[in-house]
Amino acid sequence: MLSNLTVVEQYASRAVKVQSKIGIIAGSGLLPLRLIDSCRESSKPYFIILLEGEAKPSDYYGEDFSLIPIGSLGKTINALKKSNCTEVVMAGPVKRPSLSKLKLDLRAIKLLARFARSKNQGDDALLRILVKELELEGFKVIGADEILGKGSLAKVGVMGKHAPNQVALDNISLGIEVAQTLGSLDIGQSVIIQENVVIGVEAAEGTDSLIQRCRKLLKEGSPGVLVKVKKPNQDPRADLPTIGVNTVKISFESGLSGIAVVANSTLIIDYDSVINEANSLGLFIYGQTQ
Repeated sequence: MLSNLTVVEQYASRAVKVQSKIGIIAGSGLLPLRLIDSCRESSKPYFIILLEGEAKPSDYYGEDFSLIPIGSLGKTINALKKSNCTEVVMAGPVKRPSLSKLKLDLRAIKLLARFARSKNQGDDALLRILVKELELEGFKVIGADEILGKGSLAKVGVMGKHAPNQVALDNISLGIEVAQTLGSLDIGQSVIIQENVVIGVEAAEGTDSLIQRCRKLLKEGSPGVLVKVKKPNQDPRADLPTIGVNTVKISFESGLSGIAVVANSTLIIDYDSVINEANSLGLFIYGQTQ
């Protein structure tokens, strides 16, 4: 009898030791890596899904991950469950692939069928459907800021040594108005404004490519401003507006005077490094209240 109780106790002890994990669905860029750093610092167990063609496996050497094609939704869900993930966070840019090149599993086909029937055909609509799908499977979908902490979000006003002048503030006001209008149509998050003229709007290429594209369009005189905002109806757990050191460098190289974002709704990856880089290059980073 004692030996049987001991066996039961051993199995019970093993069950207690099985910890739930945070599932990190990783696209490209630094954000997934910073989430991993934060999980380590807080001793939170995690498991990583690397989206094939987006995340670089070499960046995750030594980590526990599965490399899964974007179109394999069923495989992704199964991998998360097998790894005992109860929470899921989506992090890093993902290029919208050509449907003709995607190898979709049955789960992904059903999800895209629902997307095709939706009124909105933008990225935000697709992400909301994906979030809902994960929730129906029992996962709690969380935002990257919930792992990184509120210190990773843009603050109100000037963040650094340099402040926008009145011309820049006027550009920012117009930029936020334009970006929110475009965002309500689920088009993009970013615009570039110079002398109260819209120079460019973000499409599928992303913010960094927008800045590079507009470089040749900016004229001499008062420099332009990059404005990036959260879409009005956007789920903050998916694709929260994000800037990093590279955004600052490209903005400087393109002749912009600074970057304006919406305070408390924009992630700043490596916050101190971003502010220090902007300080050294003479750019402002400004958090506008919405």
